[in-house]
Amino acid sequence: MVATCSLMEQGVVGILGPSLEHNSRTVQSICDEKDIPYLDVRWVDEPRTPIINFYPSQSVLTQVYIDIITAWGYKDFVILFDDTESLKRVARFLSMYEDKSHKIVLRQLDRYRSGDYSSVLKELRKSGATHFVLDCSLEVLKDVLEQAQRFGLMTDKYNYFVTNLDLHTLELVAYQFSETNITGIRISDPNSEAMQNLGSLIFQEEIQANPMFGVRAAWKLQLETILIVDAVMMFGKVLKEFSEKLIPKSIDCEDNERWVLGLTFTNLLKGDKKQYSGLSGIIEFDPKGYRNYFVVDVIELKEGGIAKVGNWSLQENLIINRNYDKIVHHNNETIKKKPLKVLISLIEPFAMLTPTAGFLTGNDRYQGFGIDLIHELSLMKGFTYTILNQEDKRNGDFDENTKKWGGMIGEIMEGRADLAIADLTITAERQQAVDFTAPFMNLGISILYQKPRKAPPSFFSFADPFALEVWIFVALSYFTISMVLFILGRICSSEWINPYPCIENPEFLVNQLSLRNCFWFVSGSIMQQGTEIGPLALSTRLIAGIWWFFTLIMVSSYTANLAVFLTRETPIPHFNDVNELVKNAEAKNIKWGAKNARHRNKAYGEIYDYMMAHSDDVLVSDTRLGVERAERENYAFFMEITSIQYETQRRCNLTDVGKLLDEKSYGIAMKKSMYLNINVLSRAILDLQHSGKLNELQRKWWEENQGGGFCELRFSIMIVH
Repeated sequence: MVATCSLMEQGVVGILGPSLEHNSRTVQSICDEKDIPYLDVRWVDEPRTPIINFYPSQSVLTQVYIDIITAWGYKDFVILFDDTESLKRVARFLSMYEDKSHKIVLRQLDRYRSGDYSSVLKELRKSGATHFVLDCSLEVLKDVLEQAQRFGLMTDKYNYFVTNLDLHTLELVAYQFSETNITGIRISDPNSEAMQNLGSLIFQEEIQANPMFGVRAAWKLQLETILIVDAVMMFGKVLKEFSEKLIPKSIDCEDNERWVLGLTFTNLLKGDKKQYSGLSGIIEFDPKGYRNYFVVDVIELKEGGIAKVGNWSLQENLIINRNYDKIVHHNNETIKKKPLKVLISLIEPFAMLTPTAGFLTGNDRYQGFGIDLIHELSLMKGFTYTILNQEDKRNGDFDENTKKWGGMIGEIMEGRADLAIADLTITAERQQAVDFTAPFMNLGISILYQKPRKAPPSFFSFADPFALEVWIFVALSYFTISMVLFILGRICSSEWINPYPCIENPEFLVNQLSLRNCFWFVSGSIMQQGTEIGPLALSTRLIAGIWWFFTLIMVSSYTANLAVFLTRETPIPHFNDVNELVKNAEAKNIKWGAKNARHRNKAYGEIYDYMMAHSDDVLVSDTRLGVERAERENYAFFMEITSIQYETQRRCNLTDVGKLLDEKSYGIAMKKSMYLNINVLSRAILDLQHSGKLNELQRKWWEENQGGGFCELRFSIMIVH
């Protein structure tokens, strides 16, 4: 922000945004406020005016994806995504993908486990899926392709469509002879003369060290670099053309002044259907700043490397240079008007019995987040449902002895229920048994533990209101004033008095300001107590008055600060994260555990070993038991962060400790190969996310109903009193 304002004070006619999202939003807001043209080269979901985004419009790119997938004959396929931005692109794809007859499975690539995607890839191999759409960052894409080859997913029967526009910059030599069909897109041609020149310029040092690198230099240029060059070149052309009309002006971020020519220049940059030619092809913006017109190259990995096999444009759509099988459409049944059996588990706040003095029947007996969610889905998709309760509250685990699934998963597989909605975690093991919708909630494992308590006061806690330096200066002042009074008492004749007033010519005089009395007088002043010693001379009285005023200020300040220190809590946590828990648990007599068959993941190392060694003592059969132990004992309970947030809204002495240990998601389970189309529910869940309805339901059941917000209310009442 400081750098942006500094630039504006120097006078600017436009700003090219930073690459980091947080910084970009800040700079964009400032430019928006001051009417300074803002140029961006990042992917953004919905640009705001007066932004000018050189990155291709996502709505147009989504249509490119759909056209290619349709032309390639993808029927049932798996979409692999890695982060929030990726999920937004996938959501837009699903909303625009009109062919509802195909089964689309969504899987998130967990990029926070040291680049290990083996669990996902093993599951995909077992599932028999052969068509994949990869929407992820370039770093993740590189690791995924390498590990896919390791797990045998790089043969002639597998097909990959990569949405990343920088696919061609990767080293793909290892896959050239695998006969795997890897398709991607790009908007720049590395073989063009302009790209070759730019590559030679940017990679000068590499080319000098290895002249052969010059042939590949242009292929290493990523889209962000190319778009930055395009933005600067186009900006320069427009600025040169209208330089006489555009006068930069110094603008202060602190006032309300705007650049009067800002919106005019922004409109000049957008142009009225005006096209510019850049390294990324034709550049043309619509009135909102979207780059809707561009040409996309369709590329494939051949034995000789990356080859262009077609192109796409708004005018001509998809043009391919090879023949493809025609697409066969199948009409699957939808879930409209179908009666479904929905399985729930009475776990707060996902499902609970409705409190009532009367007698309720049917679905009215239950309430909760899951109940409201399935109701919203039924309204959107027109199906009816009957709620069934899983009495043992088991979500579902595979029994190695019986070779069967239990709990909700087993009920779904046996056909006794159509859907299961609860705190049902999507795992690779469960996905081998049932299908899951798109996640309706993302979460992770954290630690539930008692809030830190106030530390007992130390012996010298009375000194806390003042810093050590203050106490030293007070002591020096005390000593100095005492000595000054003693010396003045010796000098001033008024301090020498007749001890016997009846004798007119006494043999000696006395002085009450002895060294001991001076220290005692000054001490009494600090303690605000009388000493029956009173200075007589004007000089000593003046010094005493100054000291009294000083002590008045100091005592008042000390009293005020002491009151603050007495009321301020300084809790000392037993541990701040899982590492400290493992190190200090034995010394502080802390036990930790989790629900049976949950969170017992070998990836947790020492935590897993401890739980297995003390399973009878630390593992609980029900989440409620674990929460109660955490509340009354020295016990750290590992559980989902969503459940922790629910409990800490109602149990004021509990809190979550440390960062999330992993990332996972809840989804609705459905039987594999069922007549139901799981994509229908997945799209409906994504629609609820976009509309904000899911957040509204979560706020309702976490923060409002069933005692939600109690702790915040209690804290506010304490403050008032």
